[in-house]
Amino acid sequence: MALWQKLARVFGRRDPGSVREDAERILLEADFGVAATEEILEQVARVSDGEFRAALERTIARILTAAPPGGDPGGLARAARPPAVMLVFGVNGVGKTTTIAKLAHRLAREGEGRSVLFAAADTFRAGAAEQLRIWADRLGVPCVGGRGDPAAVAFDAVAAARVRGLDTVLVDTAGRLHTEDQLLEELKKVARVVAKQQPGAPHESLLVLDGTVGQNAVHQAKAFAAAIPLTGLIVTKLDGTAKGGSVVAVERAVPVPIRFLGTGEGLDDLEVFDAARYARRLVGD
Repeated sequence: MALWQKLARVFGRRDPGSVREDAERILLEADFGVAATEEILEQVARVSDGEFRAALERTIARILTAAPPGGDPGGLARAARPPAVMLVFGVNGVGKTTTIAKLAHRLAREGEGRSVLFAAADTFRAGAAEQLRIWADRLGVPCVGGRGDPAAVAFDAVAAARVRGLDTVLVDTAGRLHTEDQLLEELKKVARVVAKQQPGAPHESLLVLDGTVGQNAVHQAKAFAAAIPLTGLIVTKLDGTAKGGSVVAVERAVPVPIRFLGTGEGLDDLEVFDAARYARRLVGD
């Protein structure tokens, strides 16, 4: 049964005694979180049966556009003087490195095609640099790596892109736990280093979140947003919508524009975020 049908059945009861409690349970089980759940229920409780589904979609879409990106959410920044530097980060297991490959694939097809260089700055996770190099070879993208200091790798990558005349650097930063202050400080250091080397950098700071982890995604987003200004979120593993309410919960808690959804493992499985379309998908047929 679709989400809107479950809620409509609850609100359609003659006995209103447990209506709100049961509606809250449905939304919380779908990972909408407390704040978004309260906002949704306040809006849909006021409408007639015939308007229920449309009101539910409108309310969800409005929450999801709390922080509009100011244009095409899929339009990644360019630098007045190349290269544009894009930091991509998130906790281990969210699909960060695969997402970087998808971004590079998208950039290569954009307009006349952008020239990309990878920076393998995830030096704390065993095998991370090798994983990125495999993607680099597959895509025909140069990759700069090293050991030790992630900020040094990012510095070298920006310098290499400038020498080679490339217009975009995608920095795979350390797969860090949002609760580890030392690693968040390392991310801040990477941002400071590229800012000193390249005017306006980082031009994008993109946080990758696993959309299936529920309220953990909210905690991660809050921690990263406190550490570094975010230009966008990329939510992965959304090939289904069973836990899709977490996207709404994240946006309600951290008003940062959602830029892309990862919907599969293929290079083309990176969907530009559209709030109204996502709301329709989440509410159900």
